[in-house]
Amino acid sequence: MSNPEKPLFSLHEHALEKSFEACPECSSKLMIKRGKSGAFFGCINYPNCKYTRPVVEHERVEEKVLAGSECPECGNELAVKQGRYGMFIGCTNFPECHHIEETHHHEDAGVICPKCQKADLIERTNRFGKIFYSCDDYPKCKYVVNYQPIQDVCPECHWSILVKRKMASGIVLMCPEKKCAYKRNDI
Repeated sequence: MSNPEKPLFSLHEHALEKSFEACPECSSKLMIKRGKSGAFFGCINYPNCKYTRPVVEHERVEEKVLAGSECPECGNELAVKQGRYGMFIGCTNFPECHHIEETHHHEDAGVICPKCQKADLIERTNRFGKIFYSCDDYPKCKYVVNYQPIQDVCPECHWSILVKRKMASGIVLMCPEKKCAYKRNDI
């Protein structure tokens, strides 16, 4: 239920919606549209004109060269850059060199991949900060689990690992295979 005393839009948003702005490509009117990434200005002449721009312009950071640094692949200097997922350190010789410094230290989980039996499972972080464990032999092996793997054989399906999950009942070791329902409390 909404509060009748609280306005639905702030004055700033309301002023943006009423203001008329012409599309720089076709001179039609721009209007605020909503997408999966939030609000943006889009041309009303869509799909003939595909001009869009964000409602809020984010400040761009200029590329800053790191003095005394060297790219291990091509020997050029490294620089602090801004990408679509935030700041990172990459080679100044882009696009010829695609080297990017690792920002997260990947911990070895000490568990052999149950699918390929060749490499270890490595702790990784996705772009949203969530931890997952994947095979170190990626892209040859694409095995992934979302919870901490434990080197222990499942007594029901004989899968070579179990995963550790925090549940309402406490810490539980369970089989990561979907067809298997094995669970036990961790002691």
